[in-house]
Amino acid sequence: METNVIYLLINQSNQLSNTIQDANKMTVDKNEKYAHYTKVTWTIYALLALVLACVLVLFVARDNEERFFYGFMTIASAYVFRPTERVIGKVIFKFTGVSPPKQEE
Repeated sequence: METNVIYLLINQSNQLSNTIQDANKMTVDKNEKYAHYTKVTWTIYALLALVLACVLVLFVARDNEERFFYGFMTIASAYVFRPTERVIGKVIFKFTGVSPPKQEE
């Protein structure tokens, strides 16, 4: 009888520790996915700014002064008006379902 109770307690303890390990693994995987999606989002943002600058320089600008202005100011304005982490987090959650990790204080 006592061995059955001890075996049952050990088995429950092992199940609990496995559950905790699985939860920690899910949290790490979720954080890694969010970090990956953040990098992808910023890469897409940078490429869009670069494409816009190229279109303005190659097709809109008429002289060298306008080419310089469009090339420089497009990239500068993309940097100044870049989205915040909060906005990026909402976009990532909307398209992938991965929410930002909780901030530790």
